[in-house]
Amino acid sequence: MKALVFPALAVIMSFVAFMFSDIFITLKGFIIPLLMIIMLGMGATLSLDDFKNIWHKKFAVIFGVFMQFAIMPFLAFVISRALNFNDALTIGMMLVGTSAGGTASNVITYLAKGDLALSVSMTLVSTLIAIFAMPFLMYFYVGARIDLPISSMLIDLAKITLVPLSIGVVLNTFAKRFTNAIKPVLPIVSISAIILIIAIIVSLNARNLKDIGMIVVIAVIMHNICGLLLGYFGAKICRFDEKTARTVAIEVAMQNSGLSVAMAMKYFTPISALAGALFSIWHNISGALFAGICNTKNKNL
Repeated sequence: MKALVFPALAVIMSFVAFMFSDIFITLKGFIIPLLMIIMLGMGATLSLDDFKNIWHKKFAVIFGVFMQFAIMPFLAFVISRALNFNDALTIGMMLVGTSAGGTASNVITYLAKGDLALSVSMTLVSTLIAIFAMPFLMYFYVGARIDLPISSMLIDLAKITLVPLSIGVVLNTFAKRFTNAIKPVLPIVSISAIILIIAIIVSLNARNLKDIGMIVVIAVIMHNICGLLLGYFGAKICRFDEKTARTVAIEVAMQNSGLSVAMAMKYFTPISALAGALFSIWHNISGALFAGICNTKNKNL
C-alpha cells in the first residue's frame, strides 16, 4: 500500500540518524523552518471553497474538532500518568495531544473512502484553533507543575502555522498558475521535511532511545489507537454516517506531530520531542491499516 511508503522511509531514516547521529544533530536549527515549509505547502493547496465547506459541514466539523481537543489531550495525560512518565516525557505526550490535525490525515481519509472535504475542513479549523488551544490546554493539564511560557507559545504558534498557512492560501488565490505548477511536488516536499525532522529528533535522542524508546512507543500506540476508536464510535453514537465516522476517527487520531516537535525543541528538551517523532511514524502506519480495514468493510457490504 502506497500509504506505507512514508512510515517505511521514516523508519529507515530514523535508523540512519540513530547510527550516524552526529550528522543530523547539526541540523537542529532547521526544525521550525521545515515545519513552516510544510504549513506553507498546506496553505497552497487550500482555496476559498475549502472555507465554504466548513460552513456546509459545520455540525460534523464542530463535533470532530471538539472530540479532538477533548479526547487527545485527556488521553495523553492519563497515559503519561499511568506509565509514570517524568515531566519531560509528559510534556512530549501533551504536546502531541494538544496539536492540530495532521495533513497526512487528508490522504488517509481519501484512502479510507471517508469524506475528504470534511477532513480538509477539520484540519484547517483545528490548525487555527490549536494556536490558542495548545498553550492553554498545556497549562490546564501540566501548568501547575511546569512553568509554561503561554504568551510566547501563542506568538510562535501564529508565526509557525498561521503566517505560512495564510501566505499559501493567498498564493493559491492570486497566483493560481504558480501554485498549480508546484502542487505535484508539494507532497514530496512535505514528506521529505517531516522525515528530516524525525531524523533530527532521533539523532538528538540517540543516547536516550535505548533506555526510554520502547515505553514511549507503547504510549504513542495507545494514544493513537484510543483516539481512532473513540473518534469512530463517538461519531457513530451521535448518529453520523459511516463516511463521517471514518473521517472523524482519522482526524481525531492523526495529529500534527511536527508542530509538537517544533514546540518541544523551542521551549523544552529533545526528550520532549521524542513522542512527536515516534507519533509521526506510527500514526501513518495505523492510518494505513485503518484505511485497509475500511476498504475490506466496503467490499463486504
